[in-house]
Amino acid sequence: MPKNTKIHSIAVIGSGPIKIGQAAEFDYAGTQACLSLKAAGYHVILINSNPATIMTDTTTADEVYLQPLTLSSVTKILQATRPDALLPTLGGQTGLNLAMALDQAGVLTELHIQLLGTSLATINQAEDRAAFKALMNQLQQPIPASTTVHHVASALKFAEKIGYPVIVRPAFTLGGSGGGIANNATELTQTLQRGLTMSPVNECLIEQSIAGYKEIEFEVMRDNQGDKIIVCSMENFDPVGIHTGDSIVYAPVQTLTDTEYQRLRTAALTIVEALDIKGGCNVQLAQDPASQQYYVIEVNPRVSRSSALASKATGYPIAKIAAEIAVGLNLSEIKNPVTQTTYAAFEPALDYVVAKIPRFAFDKFPTADAHLGTQMKATGEVMAIGSTLEEATLKAIASLETDSTVQTTLKPNHLVTTAEYIDQLTHPTDQRLFYLLGAFQAGWPLAKLAELTGITPFFLSKLQHITTLIQDLTHSATASHLLAAKKYGLSLATIAHYTHQPLATVAQLTADLPFVYKMVDTCAGEFASVTPYFYSTAFGQTNESQALGHSILVLGSGPIRIGQGIEFDYTTVHCIKAIQQAGYHAIVVNNNPETVSTDFSTSDKLYFEPLTIERLMPIIELEQPVGVIVQFGGQTAINLAQQLTECGVNVLGTSVAATDLTENRQDFAACLQQLDIAQAAGTTVTDFDGALKAAETIGYPLLVRPSFVLGGRAMAIVHDAQELTPVIKSAVAAGHGAPILMDQYLAGTECEVDVLSDGTHCFIPGIMEHIEGAGVHSGDSITVYPPQHLSATVQDQIVTIATKLAQHLHCIGMMNIQFVVTDKVYVIDVNPRASRTVPYMSKVTHLPLAQLATQLILGQTFADLGLQPGLLTPQPNQVAIKAPVFSFNKLPQTPVVLSPEMKSTGETLGVGPTFGAAWHAAMADSYQVNDWQPSAGIITDNATLTHAGVQALLKTHDVPVTTIHDASDWDATTTAIGFTLDDQPHNPVATAALNHGQPLITAIDTLATLLTVVPAPVRA
Repeated sequence: MPKNTKIHSIAVIGSGPIKIGQAAEFDYAGTQACLSLKAAGYHVILINSNPATIMTDTTTADEVYLQPLTLSSVTKILQATRPDALLPTLGGQTGLNLAMALDQAGVLTELHIQLLGTSLATINQAEDRAAFKALMNQLQQPIPASTTVHHVASALKFAEKIGYPVIVRPAFTLGGSGGGIANNATELTQTLQRGLTMSPVNECLIEQSIAGYKEIEFEVMRDNQGDKIIVCSMENFDPVGIHTGDSIVYAPVQTLTDTEYQRLRTAALTIVEALDIKGGCNVQLAQDPASQQYYVIEVNPRVSRSSALASKATGYPIAKIAAEIAVGLNLSEIKNPVTQTTYAAFEPALDYVVAKIPRFAFDKFPTADAHLGTQMKATGEVMAIGSTLEEATLKAIASLETDSTVQTTLKPNHLVTTAEYIDQLTHPTDQRLFYLLGAFQAGWPLAKLAELTGITPFFLSKLQHITTLIQDLTHSATASHLLAAKKYGLSLATIAHYTHQPLATVAQLTADLPFVYKMVDTCAGEFASVTPYFYSTAFGQTNESQALGHSILVLGSGPIRIGQGIEFDYTTVHCIKAIQQAGYHAIVVNNNPETVSTDFSTSDKLYFEPLTIERLMPIIELEQPVGVIVQFGGQTAINLAQQLTECGVNVLGTSVAATDLTENRQDFAACLQQLDIAQAAGTTVTDFDGALKAAETIGYPLLVRPSFVLGGRAMAIVHDAQELTPVIKSAVAAGHGAPILMDQYLAGTECEVDVLSDGTHCFIPGIMEHIEGAGVHSGDSITVYPPQHLSATVQDQIVTIATKLAQHLHCIGMMNIQFVVTDKVYVIDVNPRASRTVPYMSKVTHLPLAQLATQLILGQTFADLGLQPGLLTPQPNQVAIKAPVFSFNKLPQTPVVLSPEMKSTGETLGVGPTFGAAWHAAMADSYQVNDWQPSAGIITDNATLTHAGVQALLKTHDVPVTTIHDASDWDATTTAIGFTLDDQPHNPVATAALNHGQPLITAIDTLATLLTVVPAPVRA
């Protein structure tokens, strides 16, 4: 069937800001789909509010609307653009829910907009718990006993009938939001009340618990003729009961018998057929490990988080092909872009093992509840490919960028008691993998660990094998033991640790077993392939990767986590484009399956590898690139620069020495003094005694932070000696031996600039002003461009200081500088790399900043690029506001009050002709403040109300204030906003606001601006 020629323009709804449960995978899918539709000749209209993504670049679609993803906003855009069709299945749950709302509001019918791909009836049947249950019964597919409820009483009655535990699954939510396992009536009441408020249709499914079953996923593709294939089978390491986004996942399925596999495969295909899916679909099933019984868990009738993993695991571009199916093409007509000879109807075959391990933010939030359950908590993930399960697992561990000691020793970094082992293995957290490896090293039998965890013994046997390799090294480090350890994926650091030998010696002793590079080709080598997509393995003789020549290697930023998000994938992709335009081959090394940078079609060659020196150097030795660029991979890449230089690698751009200067407090302070640039009084310390002495000298309040960390990790404002003790301990732990910076805390207006420099000249695209004052991390501040309150004199001073620093550091490429303005302009921080504001400033100035920076790194001059030194003029005639988005509802007991420690997971953009218009657009998507009037009031707590600043603010604004003492005091019908400055883990205002899906403000400056800006008119 040829493509649909009756339609000419297609609207695509994106997924909006990055949050836990809906992250970068939708940027990847949406970008791929938009480019595919454009290539097919359609006019593509994209609606998405996230400025940090490649998807919202003007080159991705023909028209890009960086507007709020609300019903009223999207309706206006559709009325103005009049597309022929809408594709909603690439924007995650946000896109699906908006499409349903548009349909229910009659917008699609009124504007004659055709829905492409999977129909709304199908979406509803898959997403609505009762409808899905009815379909499964009709198909005679087994599902756990369940009932749909809208009230607590009926849930309690059903749970009593089938027995506890039960699972609560809210309808139409993402990442398991509001759900959980309830073991008794009290837990069920608590979980259900939250789930009902978080479901947009006030509906939950109460389901018999099948926790402990094997969890299996199939990524299925079906076309318009009904042809369908399994793109990828995946098996969760963790049994049912832990959200699949938080589970370690392996592909292909590892432990099913052929009979079990075929039975589940048939079930998945039967369900997808009955639902009449058109495009990509994810089916989750549970297999009883003790019998032939299986159950259907759920179906996602859209591109999902698992789709990105399946695409990268197989090389099969799911979103691209789903978009082509949506416009009428079929699998037998679509060429497989990997082989370019076979068709998309061929099921991918894998001759390797893929491991996915999630990345959590608990290292930043030690008070957060780290226990894993049915509600997702991971912020990102890493993927690794190996010849064996052990190799893939160990490569994934090496990619995590967590505690380096734990990554090296493969066990908890303290002496673990028997009671702690039992607790950690029975009540899983993000550290369970290391407790398992630690237990094996401590001699625990496999059967006992299987009993405590419910994990399939096959997976445990692989962990036991890793432990055996370690024990062999410990007892007798023979050549064969060393080689076996390397072969199965143990890092050189781990081998060195357990053999007590220097790293260089271990490298020498294992040099006879070099890594070779294998191609990801979708067909297990059965057909010739042109994919430039490789992974390393110590198994195998043949190296399938040949040096490209005339190349530049770019380091990606690894897993997405708070402090280092999708912005760095954006800058990486733009760097690749500039390298290619300059006539070089661009080679990428990265390990994040969710991103555009790890799409094999983005660069000239992709290596899916841990970002470690051990894995990078063999690639560099093979490819012999002209140089390596580290400026766009966040702190991950910057932290590797020194080691690369020591290995003789040509690191392009700003020198490693200059980077170290900005991180070394004393040297940097001396540098600022030399340049006559104001700075806060400060020093560096390495221990608690030094910190006490420094505090006495500098005086309180103090800003304390470790060096060489990102996202303000372990950063805090300290007001007295009592507060200093825990903060210094935390900073010592986070800094891994690096000095701790202690500065005088300056209260004032914070602002920042991104700088382009060729070492001599300095160009500033714009000065960004923060709404929240100094002391709130820049990533959590609402950022305004152009600045609203900085005088021309202050702006001139900022430009002068930035130019001095760029010249002194001989910055080549990009640099970010943060300031605080009080009596004068003080420099707070300098990062000689791309920052998280680069995509935002690129979108609002219409300048490809990361590409320009790359061109400067590659030797172009300001004259070549037509850049004028100084501040960009004229400034735009509209205001653009970047507002943070938080995922507090996914991380119970996380401190919610804004501070120097970054907490946001994403951002949105509000644009308007005035500050007020931009403010309302930004607040609608980020804080869900839509049509709020001060007369609706605020709800707070006593601790916040007695705060002097709050008292002063309320005296100048006529706003009703209600105080609550317990979360149950919150009126579910209120339209008031929650406001708290109380950072206790069980804050009643925060708990109630998040449970009810109501706006929550946790910084006084945010509330002050909200009360000051003229409210938007109430819509009729």
